[in-house]
Amino acid sequence: MIRIDAHQHFWSVARDDYGWLTPTLPRLYRNFLPEHLAPLLARSEIDRTVVVQAAETEAETEFLLELAKSAPFIAAVVGWTDLEARDAPTRIEAIAQSPALRGVRPMLQDLADDEWMLRPSIAAAIEALSRSKLCFDALVKPRHLPALQKFLARYPDLPVVIDHGAKPEIAAGQTDTWAAQMRAIARNSRAVCKLSGLATEAGRQWSPETLAPYVDVLLEAFGPRRLMWGSDWPVLLEAFDAPAAEHAYATWYDTASVLTSRLSGDDRDWIFGKTAATFYGIE
Repeated sequence: MIRIDAHQHFWSVARDDYGWLTPTLPRLYRNFLPEHLAPLLARSEIDRTVVVQAAETEAETEFLLELAKSAPFIAAVVGWTDLEARDAPTRIEAIAQSPALRGVRPMLQDLADDEWMLRPSIAAAIEALSRSKLCFDALVKPRHLPALQKFLARYPDLPVVIDHGAKPEIAAGQTDTWAAQMRAIARNSRAVCKLSGLATEAGRQWSPETLAPYVDVLLEAFGPRRLMWGSDWPVLLEAFDAPAAEHAYATWYDTASVLTSRLSGDDRDWIFGKTAATFYGIE
């Protein structure tokens, strides 16, 4: 069965279009490119990946699409375009012509307006995404979930995946409200969810036991056919103290394997490959 990492990033510091990437993040402030990820994929027996934008520029999307041409393991690219631009539908139709592009991701977590996704100014762009058969990665935090529920009801035919389980506040032990909202989203929409990013939200002293209640909520709410595993590499490095960060990729993959070990082999195949393949159209 194919194994897919449904969420990873690449960047080159010299590009200088990552406003958030500064020397204050020493583990991340360096180049992360296909040649750095390839041995980690081999070690964990991951076949393909979905590379996701990390900058609010169309130039970075083009950069990722170029990498996809030379790195066979890249199965899909989730890019960025200005959904509020007057010509957003035209831009979307243009980038949709790239065979590797399967979706877009506005960086919702960084926007001042928690209900930005509901603005009438992006409606034409969202409709263009649906026409172009592109997916929508929802980079949200728990505070965005009420707006996300409205968004999903407004655009029921748009394929939406919630990144990183909506980033529950694990370090603060906040569970109940997040869990109730995620259950409601799963019950009332067709959205799927990424089993990724949880270790980063837990802080560097996390353990499998720390993450288990959150994984259980996602399993209960979405089920294996609506969950896809992702590494969030290299952001994942922030979840580890040195020297454990050297083995971050394998550790997170092994942890996710343990936390889903009670499932059947077929269910695990969905989480670790088939859900991503179905959602992003990966053959």
